[in-house]
Amino acid sequence: MDAEWLAICTEQLAERLADENDAVAYVVDAPDRGLASCALALIHRVLPAAKYPKGLAARIHAVATAPDYRRRGYATAVVKTVVEHLAEHGCTLFELYASDGSASLYRAVGFESDPAAMRMTRFSTRSAVSP
Repeated sequence: MDAEWLAICTEQLAERLADENDAVAYVVDAPDRGLASCALALIHRVLPAAKYPKGLAARIHAVATAPDYRRRGYATAVVKTVVEHLAEHGCTLFELYASDGSASLYRAVGFESDPAAMRMTRFSTRSAVSP
C-alpha cells in the first residue's frame, strides 16, 4: 500500500467509525503503546428476512495480531467482542474470509464454512479507488 492509498483508507475508515456509522473496531493495546491485536467489521444493510430481522449484516474485514502477541487469545477476544457488540445492535449475519491458518480461530468463535458462498471481483475501466 502506498502513501496515497493509506491516506484514502485512513480518511474513509475514520468517517465510518465515527459514531459507529457503519464500522466497528476493537483493539488490544500492547504495553509499549503499540497495537497487540485488532478486529474491524464493516456493517451493511440487507433486506430484512426471518434470519435478518433488522436487515443488518457485517463483514469482518481485518483481524490482525502483532507477531510478539500471538498465541495469547487476543485475536479470539477481539473477534468475539466485535460479534457480540454487533449482535447486541441487531446484526445477525456475519461474514469473513478465513485463511488456512486462521480458520480454526473463527470456527472456535462460531463461524462455519459455507460451500454455497461465491465471490467475484470486477474492476471498471475507471480508477478502482475514488474518494
